[in-house]
Amino acid sequence: MDQKAVVIGAGMGGLAAAIRLAAAGLSVTLIEAAEGPGGKMRSFPSAAGPVDCGPTVLTMRAVFDDLFALAGQRLEEHLTLLAQTTLARHWWRDGSQLDLFADPVRNAAAIEAFGGAAATADFKRFDVLAAALYKAFEGPVMQASRPDLMGIVRNTVVAPSLWPALLPGLSLERRLSLSFRDHRLRQLFGRYATYVGGAPDLSPAVLALIWRAEAQGVWAVEGGMRRLAAALADLAEGLGVRLIYGQSVKTITRQKGRVASVTLADGSSLPCGHVVFNGDPRALEVGLLGQAPQQAVPRTATTPRSLSAWVWAFAAKVSGPDLVHHNVFFGADPKLEFGPVAKGQMPLDPTLYVCAQDRTAGQRPTGPERFEIIMNGPANRPLHAGEIDQCRTRTFQTLAKFGLEFDPVPGAQALTTPAGFAERFPASQGAIYGRSPHGSFATFQRPTARTALPGLYLAGGGAHPGAGVPMAALSGKHAAEAILSDLASTSALTPTAMPGGMSTGSRTMGEKRYP
Repeated sequence: MDQKAVVIGAGMGGLAAAIRLAAAGLSVTLIEAAEGPGGKMRSFPSAAGPVDCGPTVLTMRAVFDDLFALAGQRLEEHLTLLAQTTLARHWWRDGSQLDLFADPVRNAAAIEAFGGAAATADFKRFDVLAAALYKAFEGPVMQASRPDLMGIVRNTVVAPSLWPALLPGLSLERRLSLSFRDHRLRQLFGRYATYVGGAPDLSPAVLALIWRAEAQGVWAVEGGMRRLAAALADLAEGLGVRLIYGQSVKTITRQKGRVASVTLADGSSLPCGHVVFNGDPRALEVGLLGQAPQQAVPRTATTPRSLSAWVWAFAAKVSGPDLVHHNVFFGADPKLEFGPVAKGQMPLDPTLYVCAQDRTAGQRPTGPERFEIIMNGPANRPLHAGEIDQCRTRTFQTLAKFGLEFDPVPGAQALTTPAGFAERFPASQGAIYGRSPHGSFATFQRPTARTALPGLYLAGGGAHPGAGVPMAALSGKHAAEAILSDLASTSALTPTAMPGGMSTGSRTMGEKRYP
């Protein structure tokens, strides 16, 4: 059984774990309740073709290059990634506009034109700080199997300029108020808290490092983000992974104190020595996969919950401002967005993210285009009467204030609500990013790959290192490495009778015997 692994869920974390385990020689079965791979990386049909209605931003490309290289292949042989020279275009009610670029020289020039010499000086200092934070945290947090506090301490001891940004209780909003005199730049860089499901006034200042992850490069996937999921699924299948779609898991069973098998909804059983769960970890705690894994993850690792969202995915003709692939239209006051959200309500004056999916390389389509529009919202709430119409009005009237008009304006069928996310992703309560990032030590409370149930491991945005496409893929790496490490430890400790004396069992030779 130690050669058999079952991965539950074909999101980024599950796909990455399956690829790595299969490349290491294990027999892997991947179970996905949906009819195809991707998890939250899903699409919605439209008159202009499938529209992405999940993640739209691809950063940290090296994470995916590494996955393909592990299988002896190159990413370029399977996907076309389009580097975005303009990272995002930002709009404010006063008519101001700011583009940020992958090129630091262009950034400085753009901010100079936008806010003058003072804003440029502020940005350059902030950029240095964010780069230092990224360097200090990448190894001991993102690339590590669990957050390494001493590693962070060692990295920051030699960089005392970071200490003010790491003060307990210092929020991202407060850090930005110390970094920028221009309120628009504070609002812009405060958006990075929402990338991991938080509000800037409650999320830790260290999230400023997200800017540097984005500044290293943003890519669009030709054909949509769903192509990335499909390519990874093909890669897994090429390595021998058995993919089962349209089938849910009923229970994870335990025998002699560790994982023994997975039972599917159709009653069939898959004996295995290892299970990687790529779903919301809260599903284990509330018993959706049986009693055996209910104590595998502590409640503090899954609560409080992150933000949810109202997400439109549709095709329409558009008029108004010149859009790029990634666009942000800011509300007048963040308090009118995050204040109501904290109370479980729809934002009164939302900031809206608009992904113009057919503008990946400077194209300007003449017919209907594909769009995804995201408005932040609270998790753990039902859909109230009239809210879909209210969301439609609030979204498109807000954009109309910037001159952005859609024809036709989409109907209810194009909207995924927080309650819709809760229904689609069991036990998530609609939280898109798992546990909330609020609080100075939230990173250390997120569950890691290993659980309290031997043989059960976690992957996905709800596990360490957290939300985001590359982070979820890294969680799959951590889960696979934990399994292979545990296998090596077991192999070294379990003697096997061999001709000519005693030896340890070998995972690759497959000669280990069990009573």
